Amino acid sequence: MRVRSMVAAAVAAGLAATGVGTATLAGAAPADPAPAAATLAVGDFDFTRPQVVATGLTVPWGMDFLPDGSALTALRNSGQVVRVRPGQAPEQVAQISGVNASGEGGLLGLAVSPGYAQDGYVYVYLTTTTDNRIVRFRLSAPQNQEPVLTGLARSTIHNGGRIAFGPDGMLYAGVGDAGQTANAQNPQSRNGKILRMRPDGSAPSDNPTAGSLVYSLGHRNVQGLTWDAQGRLYAAEFGQNTWDEVNLIVAGGNYGWPTVEGRANDPRFRDPLLVWTTAEASPSGAAVAGNRLFVAALRGTRLWTVPLTGTGGVGTPAAELTGAYGRLRTVEYGPDGWLWVTTSNRDGRGTPASTDDRILRFPPKDTTPPPTSQPPTTPPPTTPPPTTPPPTTPPPTTPPPTTPPGTPPPVSCRVVWQPNQWNGGFTAEVSITNLGFPVTSWTLTWSFAADQRITNAWNAQVTQSGSAVTARNAAWNGTVPQSGTVSFGVQGTSGASNPRPAAFQFNGGVCLVQ
Repeated sequence: MRVRSMVAAAVAAGLAATGVGTATLAGAAPADPAPAAATLAVGDFDFTRPQVVATGLTVPWGMDFLPDGSALTALRNSGQVVRVRPGQAPEQVAQISGVNASGEGGLLGLAVSPGYAQDGYVYVYLTTTTDNRIVRFRLSAPQNQEPVLTGLARSTIHNGGRIAFGPDGMLYAGVGDAGQTANAQNPQSRNGKILRMRPDGSAPSDNPTAGSLVYSLGHRNVQGLTWDAQGRLYAAEFGQNTWDEVNLIVAGGNYGWPTVEGRANDPRFRDPLLVWTTAEASPSGAAVAGNRLFVAALRGTRLWTVPLTGTGGVGTPAAELTGAYGRLRTVEYGPDGWLWVTTSNRDGRGTPASTDDRILRFPPKDTTPPPTSQPPTTPPPTTPPPTTPPPTTPPPTTPPPTTPPGTPPPVSCRVVWQPNQWNGGFTAEVSITNLGFPVTSWTLTWSFAADQRITNAWNAQVTQSGSAVTARNAAWNGTVPQSGTVSFGVQGTSGASNPRPAAFQFNGGVCLVQ
């Protein structure tokens, strides 16, 4: 899909109280309408309730999640990969060889293979004394580090470094211009580009140029890569002195650097969706949750929240966490349904607090049901305790009906189904919020409306019979307290259409669907 360049609509300078910055938008559409009072969209997080996951780290850079829900984080300066879990101390799981952490280089991006359950691979992007490269390893033998891509020009600045697997199963890499601006417009150079490769580092046959890894060009220093539910790729990019950018990336697109910084309305180049002044942003990590794009700002010391219109456009951005935690490097939407953020105050350009650097996570606003919600098995307040029934209580063998005939089953959960899909296939992250009494095991059932088949799952045991699907908890995530949330993921194939399931049941009770 081509996106036409349009006249930018200026957004007025925001007051600190509103959190709205001086970003300008290309073809801006109004922000999505506010949801109904009883329904909160995926992507609405409570930034007043931070949970500190880890402290005392030095420049946590790349982050991704293992099937058990724990996070792997790359530490830029030390070359360590650590596993972090809420409530537990970070655990070193790998030491990457050959890391040279001079300037902006070091151990940068990290991505977990989408086929981790089968291949066990973790990928990292690093700077050595001679190049930038991508290697992969397994946690079972972390000393065996296999090069996937080598020979990317390195420098003390503009190394790029973000890597991520797309919904197509391909590995994408943001590679900076390494301080040589001409690299960005040279199609023979892999610097100043977004690269797309198979997991083994080879060029996919459907890349824009046969035999080339180059997916898009004309980039200065991309450090944010993320996809929306429709499979569209968004990239956050550092400008030079004037404009930082968010771009909608299309195969073969030229984004103008060094001829253009920001917008030019030049038909040779694709204009960004959104620009900020460099003082407001210096954008690094990016993540999509629901209909929101989140961008972590270093110099801007804030988290930008950008509404997505659903058609490839953006609404008016708003700033969160301004100045609260200093420089923000990475933001990720976790499989637990929380938003994870890392600080970067020990990178030589910040003012670290005693506990820096930190990893924090923020809960979705809908983890607490409305006050009027009643657990489905809770008796009305006027019902006497069952151990001391009044004399008029009928014998237990003939209890009075508690619900009128025809009343639907009680609501027991809230389900969020967040898909990433492509031609012939899809993945979906499924989050369940328990609105009833605590459970020690759970079953979620639904039916597909089209020719969809589950082929893989993580964090749950999933079976399918015809269109009916049953997901049961794994050994480690069966206990869900009241108002608690548990998540799992599925992968599958689809026919011409892939509609979302319309109805779910959680341990036999119906679920609200978002």
